[in-house]
Amino acid sequence: MRLLAIVSALSIAVFAGPLLAASFQTPQALLEAMYDDKVGSADPNSLTRYQDYFSDHLNGLFKADAAKTEPGDSLSLDFDPVIAGQDGEAEHLKIGKPDIKGDKAKVVVKFTNGVPVTLYYSLVRQPDGWKVDDIEDKGAQFPWKVSAIFTDAK
Repeated sequence: MRLLAIVSALSIAVFAGPLLAASFQTPQALLEAMYDDKVGSADPNSLTRYQDYFSDHLNGLFKADAAKTEPGDSLSLDFDPVIAGQDGEAEHLKIGKPDIKGDKAKVVVKFTNGVPVTLYYSLVRQPDGWKVDDIEDKGAQFPWKVSAIFTDAK
């Protein structure tokens, strides 16, 4: 009887996990939650760090890159794109008004992480809500776009 209870509890935990993931009904809700989630405090190479916030496409790029990365080596993206750095935090955060066209949106996010940062987010609406599909920093000393970093690394 005790074994049945343990198996039942584990089954519920395994199958309920995806159902408990947050569903973001607006681009603002997604970005506010992502920046409120203590960004900047974990390993930028973690595949699970922003998994709930990133689109299937962007998560796929991270997973494909991890699959070809030798153990102990850094991923092609060796910084945290959400804070535009390897450490620090997003202070004085300002999330712009989204430009929504169908199931896609563009949002400008500004903050300070030692220096002023402006990031350009591309979002996509998936069946489970809005997700980050790409992030770009056009004003950095070395401008970057997450998807291009993975593409160029092939």
